[in-house]
Amino acid sequence: MKAVDNTISGPSMGTAAASSKLSHVRTREATIRRAISALLGGLNTIGLLVLVLIFAMPFFWMLSTSLKTLSETMVFPPQWIPVDPVWENYSKAWNTGPFLNYFTNSVIIAVGILILQMMTIIPAAYAFARYKFVGSGFLFGIVMVTLMIPAQLIFLPVYLELSAFKLLNTHLGLILPFASSAFGIFLLRQAFMQISDELIEAARLDQAAEWKVIVQIMVPLVKPVLVTFALFSFIAHWNDYFWPLVMTTNETARTLPLGIAKIREVEGVATWNILMAGNVILVVPILIVFFLSQRQIIKAFVYNGVK
Repeated sequence: MKAVDNTISGPSMGTAAASSKLSHVRTREATIRRAISALLGGLNTIGLLVLVLIFAMPFFWMLSTSLKTLSETMVFPPQWIPVDPVWENYSKAWNTGPFLNYFTNSVIIAVGILILQMMTIIPAAYAFARYKFVGSGFLFGIVMVTLMIPAQLIFLPVYLELSAFKLLNTHLGLILPFASSAFGIFLLRQAFMQISDELIEAARLDQAAEWKVIVQIMVPLVKPVLVTFALFSFIAHWNDYFWPLVMTTNETARTLPLGIAKIREVEGVATWNILMAGNVILVVPILIVFFLSQRQIIKAFVYNGVK
């Protein structure tokens, strides 16, 4: 009987030992996985912090310099935080020219361009996405080709045409050349193509007109994409220096970037504190627009990624 008991208990004890060893190995593997996960999470956080510092450093330096005296801007090593902030730098920058006029012109031109672009890119993108007609691929290819043509290459014929219509030194002359956007058509076309055909067919069965399909169905569904494009367009034309410089010869329609450039002419090259104060005035509206629309931008990327 003892021999039988030993025979039975031997394999049982071996199985228990093997099970205990396997459990120990699994616990050790789980601990290693948690440690690796924590390490990767820490490295990811450090990497993100480094990226934030890289992108935030120029803005912090600009803000810091705008609050310094002229002598503090020349100190080496530089002082990151001014000892006594000089808020008068902003009033000096503002008073170097008709900055209220520059600011108003920038708002009118950037918003005017954006409104016209929305009126043109939405129906164009809808047509390219939802209609198959003769030459649609060829025409869309031409739209894409315009993305590769820099503005500096075509400014002379555009300048001559606007001059012939007496649109130089006017808001309209700075708005009309950008009444549409090839990038906007492309971006919106891709978003429209991801919308289910059943939604459009259901609307048409309800005898909805095409403009109702666009306004009430298509546009709300691609709102994040529209907001993202609107932000890109606003920033691009708010910061545009070349086109207002070419198309204006007086202060009537000049914008903030040209006003900031004049600070160097009026105050001299060495007054970096005044120049940085002007740049802060230029950047603040863009930051406000970005923070107001950042949720829609995130939705746009998530929307495209899920689709």
